[in-house]
Amino acid sequence: MKAMLLEKTGPATASPLSQAYLPDPEPAAGEMVVEVSSCGVCRTDLHIVEGDLDLPGLPLVPGHQVVGTVERVGRGCSRFNPGDRVGIGWLHSTCGNCVFCLSDRENLCHDARFTGFHVHGGYAERLIVSEEFAYPIPDGFPDKYRSGIVKAME
Repeated sequence: MKAMLLEKTGPATASPLSQAYLPDPEPAAGEMVVEVSSCGVCRTDLHIVEGDLDLPGLPLVPGHQVVGTVERVGRGCSRFNPGDRVGIGWLHSTCGNCVFCLSDRENLCHDARFTGFHVHGGYAERLIVSEEFAYPIPDGFPDKYRSGIVKAME
């Protein structure tokens, strides 16, 4: 699959992302493969690309504001089926057992892993998401939203 890969951080103006071909992801138990329709660019993505954050490792596919369609589900998945539209955010997984996870404050989990930071993100044709951290996208919301500002600039 095609992906935009960060192998070395640098100023965004120096185009540190390069197109690469990576193996198609395979879902483990509780995970899904999502075909990416759209992925936003967040300031956090720019911090990652430019090396402003201590990265757990490179190479990395950034991107954590993803909309896509479930392509395959791993063993034990029951919330989504192939063809369902989902949104994927920053939080990829947590421990599920700490005081934060048990009090609906998973974002504070000390063992949290993040999309486009610890695991490959949405600047690719496909990505892996934990079923627990995927969100249904209701009918009526397009995958790609074009704001009035963008339309005015055309």
